[in-house]
Amino acid sequence: MLGKGVVGGGGGTKAPKPSFVSYVRPEEIHTNEKEVTEKEVTLHLLPGEQLLCEASTVLKYVQEDSCQHGVYGRLVCTDFKIAFLGDDESALDNDETQFKNKVIGENDITLHCVDQIYGVFDEKKKTLFGQLKKYPEKLIIHCKDLRVFQFCLRYTKEEEVKRIVSGIIHHTQAPKLLKRLFLFSYATAAQNNTVTDPKNHTVMFDTLKDWCWELERTKGNMKYKAVSVNEGYKVCERLPAYFVVPTPLPEENVQRFQGHGIPIWCWSCHNGSALLKMSALPKEQDDGILQIQKSFLDGIYKTIHRPPYEIVKTEDLSSNFLSLQEIQTAYSKFKQLFLIDNSTEFWDTDIKWFSLLESSSWLDIIRRCLKKAIEITECMEAQNMNVLLLEENASDLCCLISSLVQLMMDPHCRTRIGFQSLIQKEWVMGGHCFLDRCNHLRQNDKEEHQRQLSLPLTQSKSSPKRGFFREETDHLIKNLLGKRISKLINSSDELQDNFREFYDSWHSKSTDYHGLLLPHIEGPEIKVWAQRYLRWIPEAQILGGGQVATLSKLLEMMEEVQSLQEKIDERHHSQQAPQAEAPCLLRNSARLSSLFPFALLQRHSSKPVLPTSGWKALGDEDDLAKREDEFVDLGDV
Repeated sequence: MLGKGVVGGGGGTKAPKPSFVSYVRPEEIHTNEKEVTEKEVTLHLLPGEQLLCEASTVLKYVQEDSCQHGVYGRLVCTDFKIAFLGDDESALDNDETQFKNKVIGENDITLHCVDQIYGVFDEKKKTLFGQLKKYPEKLIIHCKDLRVFQFCLRYTKEEEVKRIVSGIIHHTQAPKLLKRLFLFSYATAAQNNTVTDPKNHTVMFDTLKDWCWELERTKGNMKYKAVSVNEGYKVCERLPAYFVVPTPLPEENVQRFQGHGIPIWCWSCHNGSALLKMSALPKEQDDGILQIQKSFLDGIYKTIHRPPYEIVKTEDLSSNFLSLQEIQTAYSKFKQLFLIDNSTEFWDTDIKWFSLLESSSWLDIIRRCLKKAIEITECMEAQNMNVLLLEENASDLCCLISSLVQLMMDPHCRTRIGFQSLIQKEWVMGGHCFLDRCNHLRQNDKEEHQRQLSLPLTQSKSSPKRGFFREETDHLIKNLLGKRISKLINSSDELQDNFREFYDSWHSKSTDYHGLLLPHIEGPEIKVWAQRYLRWIPEAQILGGGQVATLSKLLEMMEEVQSLQEKIDERHHSQQAPQAEAPCLLRNSARLSSLFPFALLQRHSSKPVLPTSGWKALGDEDDLAKREDEFVDLGDV
């Protein structure tokens, strides 16, 4: 087929050599259709976005496997993204039913989303950086969102290969000036938003008026006030030019320790309780200075803690919660589970998928963050208490936890405009160090080559060992997850009685999407199978559809399975087999792989028919389904 190709080469395990070799270049085959194809495939650019380089006749592998099927098209690089324009995707690009609010497509990679770039030279995989003396025949791009793109350049013209590879390396890895980032050219070229109603556009929180509007929206203006003491950033560069503090707090106190030790307002609940954050005072060894700091904090505390009307609960995120080093280590382990180069590595890790997922601790970190946010929600919603988040600079975990709380409690934050405003308020104006944490501006090749998150060199504290799935005691969950997970059921991390009562009582009610919204925090209830967690199996992609369309497809699959089950039963009855011995599709013991529930019912005689090339060839003798693994009895399902 013109749009498909079978090409050898690749990193990691060597792929088998193709039995047929074509000496005709793909562009020579397209002699009559090439002009039409190029007219149909268009590159969509944002305002201010410029095309830098491109290469034609590039083969994008659909998935990495022994056959290496792919789609031909153009690979382009702009000052904002890397994009692949497939020759057989032109109809979809011009279809009016496509989503119009997507900034990037499925085959687009923003430059700052690139994590690592590899090249394959004579079937050997090497990291690409700096100036190259030899250009690869295959380009592999690992993304920070766990996607992996693989492009074959074997049929591309040599000059185009040099331009596209050099361009991608330079614009994703070379040190940049801050004002050369795409957002500055976009802001200049984009039309100014003339809408003045904050309800209809993203609130930037760069004026005193924006903060006053947010106070009025949340009814927080009764107890809190917006101040301009840091206008022009004359007090502290870490704080925004305008922010909100408790009304009784004198503005001159903000200047005393350059904004440290000052309770900054984040959000107010409908019952009057509020969420606040505070950066810690500098650590001092001098007893006299320590006494001054203590007296200062006592005075600050009295302005926000005035029982019985106002009670404040303090959450120290720096010492009683996760550390940044702990989060970085867990994410690095978690990320490596998905950066797999070939199907052999996939199947080698699949058999121990749950233990690898457990050992990374990443899902447990997600659960702990959600749990902490729900605890704060319970204090504000049920106990009517103010909550003060305390962190060294109040710009990392404070941003995360306060954002989660507002998403759960404020329906406005769950809208597109509200969510954008939330990110602007809590992260951008909240002082999160995006350049340092995401390492956008590198200063040397060594730092660029390592591509590690830049975090403070604070000593990481060890966390108690506990399993992500250990809190679950439900019999069905034990059966589904198998013996490996059932060993981890008993948990020492018990929930408080009042918190558990609040959590269970809310989930016993029907979900109200216009009010409080609490996520499930029990281990197996956190979705492991969405997006890249599916490990090469894409989610249902329905043109113009959403959850309803996806559910419809799932129901169709269930009906088909039921129909097949009836045919199997009828066939066995016709053979006069005992009814008790008739095989039941859902009652047989089945091996649970990492692809559950999409490949739950895997039998020894065949492989599941799924649109992915992550499976081994059907003729392979070493079938993973024949390997010894844990089996579970699904008889009670």
